[in-house]
Amino acid sequence: MKSTVSLSGLLFFACIVSAAEPNMYHDGWNDLNKNGKQDDYENPALPVEKRVADLLSQMTSAEKIGQLHQTARAADEVKQFAGSLRQGDIGSFLSGAEYIETPMQRNELQHIAVEQSRLGIPLIFGYDSIHGFRTVFPIPLAMASAWEPDLFERTQTVSARETAAVGFDWTFAPMVDLARDPRWGRIAEGFGEDPWLGSLYAAANVRGFQGTNVAAPDRVVACMKHFVGYGATEGGRDYNTTEISEYTLRNFYLPQFKAGVDAGAWTFMSAFNLLPPWPASGNHHTLTEILRNEWKFPGAVVSDYTAVEELIAHGVAADPQEAARLALRAGVDMEMVSSNYFTLPEQVAGDQIPQAMIDEAVRRVLTVKFAKGLFDKPYVNESLYRTAFLNADALALAREAAAKSCVLLVNRSGDAPGYAPKKDARALLPLSKAMKKILLIGPVATNADEMLGSWAGRGRAADAVSLASGIRAKLSADSQLTVLPGCGFHPGKDEDAAQIKQAVAAVKNASVVILALGEPRAWSGESQSRTDLNVTGQQAELFDAVNRAAAKARVPVVVVLFNGRPLTLPHIAASAGAVLEAWQPGVQGGNGVADILFGEAEPTGRLPVNFPYNVGQVPFYYNHYNTGRPGVGEYKGNYVDVVTAPLFPFGYGLGYTTFTYGKVELVNNKLKRGGTLTAQVKVNNTGTRAGTETVQLYLRDIAATAGPRPVRELKGFQKVQLAPGESRVVEFKISEHELGYFDSAGHWLVEPGQFELWLAKDSSAGEPVEFELEK
Repeated sequence: MKSTVSLSGLLFFACIVSAAEPNMYHDGWNDLNKNGKQDDYENPALPVEKRVADLLSQMTSAEKIGQLHQTARAADEVKQFAGSLRQGDIGSFLSGAEYIETPMQRNELQHIAVEQSRLGIPLIFGYDSIHGFRTVFPIPLAMASAWEPDLFERTQTVSARETAAVGFDWTFAPMVDLARDPRWGRIAEGFGEDPWLGSLYAAANVRGFQGTNVAAPDRVVACMKHFVGYGATEGGRDYNTTEISEYTLRNFYLPQFKAGVDAGAWTFMSAFNLLPPWPASGNHHTLTEILRNEWKFPGAVVSDYTAVEELIAHGVAADPQEAARLALRAGVDMEMVSSNYFTLPEQVAGDQIPQAMIDEAVRRVLTVKFAKGLFDKPYVNESLYRTAFLNADALALAREAAAKSCVLLVNRSGDAPGYAPKKDARALLPLSKAMKKILLIGPVATNADEMLGSWAGRGRAADAVSLASGIRAKLSADSQLTVLPGCGFHPGKDEDAAQIKQAVAAVKNASVVILALGEPRAWSGESQSRTDLNVTGQQAELFDAVNRAAAKARVPVVVVLFNGRPLTLPHIAASAGAVLEAWQPGVQGGNGVADILFGEAEPTGRLPVNFPYNVGQVPFYYNHYNTGRPGVGEYKGNYVDVVTAPLFPFGYGLGYTTFTYGKVELVNNKLKRGGTLTAQVKVNNTGTRAGTETVQLYLRDIAATAGPRPVRELKGFQKVQLAPGESRVVEFKISEHELGYFDSAGHWLVEPGQFELWLAKDSSAGEPVEFELEK
């Protein structure tokens, strides 16, 4: 059993520690302070299961409940809750930006828990490192546009390194919620609307955070969130109810989470939303029947922030006692911030809940702590903190990620009205560095803070590169860059009219106009739902005024968008010479975007979501079910005031060259059970530059017995680099696995019959070919 030691004894020991040890508290010293034999749970040579069982057998009821409680308290309030740490009433610490700032603060808290409590059970420290810690990378929706899972793995490896350097053991990421409604602000945190692509990204994030050994000092425990269905919130309003059939849940909302389990994620987070008839944090079907029983998930489930207490507001629990019972029985092991679980001991005494259920939750929490190595190395190396952030490799990766996240949406050639005098002029982008007079306008132009995105971690505006700085670094000494605000982000600013007038007057003296437009980063993310998906404030008026002046002066206009969700931009898309979607690109955003604008990097990004024409089309996603009246025309389920097609479809993106596709060919049109079918298409670079094309494989099951299948489903892609004039045959192998789906009971079905296949540029392109899966 763990014994305590006086502070004077600790200081004496610290004085004789080797100079190589940077911490006041260091691993292994407490082994010198034992009374009698070493307990099994303290023996690193024993299996984790035996260590957990031994520790659990020694814990009091209060100590067990403490392991199920995560608190959020400022580190400088340590005197106010040190007693709770000594008593074992706290199992985890949640830190926001205002809480733990240094590993020294973290080690001080850990010291109390490890050296001054009866059993010495270490705390586990959690933090939201969503897309970076101090080195902030593009938002996840942006990096999903790269169609490169390895990019997520590499960026989250850096994120884990920096997060761990401060002393955090656990990150509440990745967010893998499928999102089909851009009104929902948290679409910025996820991977878009496709479960197949999202599953690749989910696994890559877990690998990046946890590595091959989650106990390593530069790795953190990953957390799959939010389980489950949170992205289907009605009206795009955060925390709202979700109505998802079991069939849709199985085939669209669960696959990304299962990919995380298969990749070895140690924790899950239960969601806020109601998934009728039960809230997600009180849903036994999803948390136990699926996650535990079907998927055999061995780790721990933590609730989202106060989600256990919110079961009362949901109307399924009358009081804290009932909320605690419902959540624990459903499968929530740890309660985040709220304290309803402290009612559980009295409920055990009253036979309202079995002790064994509490013990199982504690076992899972302790297992995660052992897996992270906290019992053997509870303290972090404080010296790493001084050299961990914004290293050269991290900044180079952030710049690469920013460029790869950009999606070129529009790039008109010289025959576009008002932009060039000759019909054979080349496309507007990339720009020439020889341009003498560049006019940069917009509320994002010089604002480095806006680059950071909705979950900026510990990122600072001083760390970030603005678009103006990125462009200026590209220009020769005799080039002139003029930067004007144009207008503000928010409506009703008195100076907007004057700023727009100033911007219009400057157009006639420019060689090119770059408009940096979008939405404030604070308008995307959690609790940032929108009903109007246009650029905010007076930016639409700014674009119209500048674009009219530019057309009159024959000056081309480039629009660069900075936003955390798809925007509705039909007017801008139809009028601008070029439109580049840059999202919220992180600390190296200005440099990465400038690399694209001036052709030092190729735009290879492809959309992971549809861009709608207007908000009335949403929810809007490519992989929808067909209706009984498909097609376009009267009595076909169309709108009378807008098309049913997207403005820009899933998978869409332009490059700086052009590609043509030949006819899709099948080696044969029948797939035998246990075999593969080969599909191929010839892709030709018809432009004058080398380029990368993302060839996408889509399938459709024409007639399924357990329910209809979507009109198209992404099942593969390949990135192909081709020189000017070069052609290549791109080949895909299709097996039974790509043809399967889940029924409403969770059974995996692969049914014989007819299928359609596309090899295309995006989800709206190409013509299908048919093949048959034999019986």
